[in-house]
Amino acid sequence: MIDCDVHNQWPSAEVLLPYLDPPFRDFLARGELPGPPGSLPHAHRPWLHPEGFRRTDVPAPEEGDTDDHYEALRTQLLDRYELEYAVLTGEEAIEVSTLANGRYATALARAYNDWLVDFCQAAPRRLIGAGILPADDPALATEELQRVARHGLRHVVLLAAAADPPLYHPAWEPFWAAAAETRIPIGLHLLVSAPTAHPEVSPLAASVINGVEVPLQLLDPLVGLIYSGVMARHPDLRLVLAESGIAWLPYVLQRMDNEHRKYVEARAVWEARGWPPLECRPSEYFHRQVWATFQDDAVGLGQLATIGEDRVMWASDYPHPDSTWPHSQQVIAAQMADLPEPTRRRVTCENARALYALDG
Repeated sequence: MIDCDVHNQWPSAEVLLPYLDPPFRDFLARGELPGPPGSLPHAHRPWLHPEGFRRTDVPAPEEGDTDDHYEALRTQLLDRYELEYAVLTGEEAIEVSTLANGRYATALARAYNDWLVDFCQAAPRRLIGAGILPADDPALATEELQRVARHGLRHVVLLAAAADPPLYHPAWEPFWAAAAETRIPIGLHLLVSAPTAHPEVSPLAASVINGVEVPLQLLDPLVGLIYSGVMARHPDLRLVLAESGIAWLPYVLQRMDNEHRKYVEARAVWEARGWPPLECRPSEYFHRQVWATFQDDAVGLGQLATIGEDRVMWASDYPHPDSTWPHSQQVIAAQMADLPEPTRRRVTCENARALYALDG
């Protein structure tokens, strides 16, 4: 099995200090609100789950060095499920794009990516590091993508909802060209933020509404990247929709294709405006260039004929509240019981192996 979304942890964000550009070391060493010293500055999110952002039943060491945290990951996840590989998508570091200071955010991303390269040396044949990219500066994101490609990372992650301008804005065009050139899969990850509700509304209802809506954050960039022509212009671009589940995809694919049919019928109108319809149906670009991960999605697994069984990859989301850990094997067995064995292998292993060009 290959786990395509593992949120690796660290003893403290201070592990980044040796990797951080000198002008920013004092920023991190002093600590920046709302986090205490030793934490990566970002918006804390106690409203999400009774257990907080991290699950209390995941016995990660509270102290110790990086090796201790790798050992916790190895014993609790890698060896427990006999995983061949795990794609490490980060913990606190994934939120650097939420910082107001863009230069500091980029410096933190660079430091984290360099630390991650070293962290993965603990098990280079099992750990696939996903570099973090700033989502609020297309030029800096392009520069960092090219840099981590030289370091040998096989995956990178962007917080799509934090992207400003949106990822299908023309300012991102050099980034998508670089992504196609490097052929590094670009992961679009969820950004979980505070629920917004009237003060007299039930906090539980507001929290659950937020939790149900969050996976749909990736609808906007998916449709935008396809309809703005990014996927058509860059056929070597590979996109991963991370942690969003898959049950919503059949509706979106159907709706995009229906809209495409209307635009084709009115081709002359759109060409006169300088926006000719796509040459292929939107679902064709999806089936050629997009993958999606899930951890608990029986409905989505029942729609593989529409989504494409070669487009779907299993993930545990360890150690977050949405994770199926420590019952991942039981969830897989129950939800994939009716799938043919070759399909189960594609979803839990072979699709990721092909995407990341992993050894068999």
